[in-house]
Amino acid sequence: MNNNKYKLVYMAAISYAIITGLSFLFTKIALGYGDPTDILAHRFTASFIAISIPVLMKWTKVDYNKERIKKIIPLAILYPLMFFGFQTFGLIHASSSEAGILMAAAPVFTLILATYFLKEKTNILQKISIVLSVLGVIYIMVMKGSAFDVNNMTGIILLVLSALCFSGYSVMARSLTKDFTTIELSYMMTIISFICFNVVSIGNHIIRGDIKAYITPLGSLNYIIAIVYLGVLSSLGTSLLTNYVLSKIEASKMSVFSNLGTVISIVAGVVFLKEEIFYYHIIGSIFIIGGVIGTNFLGDKDSK
Repeated sequence: MNNNKYKLVYMAAISYAIITGLSFLFTKIALGYGDPTDILAHRFTASFIAISIPVLMKWTKVDYNKERIKKIIPLAILYPLMFFGFQTFGLIHASSSEAGILMAAAPVFTLILATYFLKEKTNILQKISIVLSVLGVIYIMVMKGSAFDVNNMTGIILLVLSALCFSGYSVMARSLTKDFTTIELSYMMTIISFICFNVVSIGNHIIRGDIKAYITPLGSLNYIIAIVYLGVLSSLGTSLLTNYVLSKIEASKMSVFSNLGTVISIVAGVVFLKEEIFYYHIIGSIFIIGGVIGTNFLGDKDSK
């Protein structure tokens, strides 16, 4: 990979972190108008519409058959279906801070799975860097006063499963990018998520007898803006970026960029929500950024 492509890959990975880091702002807005299940249905409807336009207009080509679709289905089940499903219901029983701590462990899970299934090699400095990145997130959360509550054990288990699903997706996508284009993977993942989340959301409203509530949030411009961001950028955009980056670099290297999103979230909170920034934010952010840099640039010379 030449220098220009190398730069493009890391620009894509940083863009993924920025989009992920800002998504919490729009999630907060959306939760003010709709419940989590509806938000998932609406955001993936937006994703489906956005990605269908270039495909239907034949600006980009996709090649599917029965066997190829079968290969992608397990990937789509892991992410976004199980990832968002476990995360959404986990947050019902646990705090967002606990979710942040547990999701920070995803790079460690990815390192273990990638080493075992993909035979990816990392040296001791890269392993330390990954742990450093995880500790940076945990340090910030703990200093904010977060702690695990045993009464939230159901939520904690669901959030751990969510982190494992993301790690499993990272490893599986790394393998599938050899046989599928980025758009082929993302399109099928979006279609499956669009169908499943809408079936669940509409089904719940039918059971409760309030089907109009499915449409009600869409009457708010703020909600629509939030859904467009979450659906087009946060869901579809990150899917395309992640699949692209995983086709170029190791899963363990890509995974630490998810923790960089924590730094972006802190900056966004200060800039947009006028939140205070404390010394532990800075220390934790240094750990995270150092971990991301170390994981990606402290590899063996041969692997570079």
